[in-house]
Amino acid sequence: MSNAKSIYNVPNGLTLARFALAIAVMALIPIREYWWGLILFAIAASTDWMDGYWARKYGQVTKLGRIFDPFVDKIIICGTFIALVEVPDSGVASWMATIVVGRELLVTSLRGMIEGSGGDFSARQLGKWKMVLQCAAVIAVLLFLIYPNTQWLSWTSLSLLWAAILLTVYSGFEYTVIAAKAMQDEPAPSDND
Repeated sequence: MSNAKSIYNVPNGLTLARFALAIAVMALIPIREYWWGLILFAIAASTDWMDGYWARKYGQVTKLGRIFDPFVDKIIICGTFIALVEVPDSGVASWMATIVVGRELLVTSLRGMIEGSGGDFSARQLGKWKMVLQCAAVIAVLLFLIYPNTQWLSWTSLSLLWAAILLTVYSGFEYTVIAAKAMQDEPAPSDND
């Protein structure tokens, strides 16, 4: 079996490691281990590009990797936002976490529907910026929880949090418009189908 077809490769190993880091972050936040949560979150978020880069460069793209990598991205962000809801001073409200999770479920469903019928529903640049802003917001919130009496961190975390939520909503709207157009452009089934 060649490396290109084997699921036992470096990219999938990196994705699995990021999944373990995401679970650890979700376990650390409720017990107020914010420093460790911040460190592990930063490692998980900053190494997100590595598995995809490695897979493309060395021809190790697998079906498992194409599904598992974006799934882990969603677990990292959605899980951390949900964990932060439990922390009273985080500034993350339950409706914010719901928007983040809802947007991911919506886009995943639309992608499955469009690509399942042979269409292209690739990630857009705005979706990538949304992820960057969400990660920056999480890091700022964790830093504020570590240094709660720092006024500039309070404003920074709140500003980044609101900016991330607004971009999350707008990005979800953009994907919905693109999906609606793609479905409208699909040929209607004939009477013989």
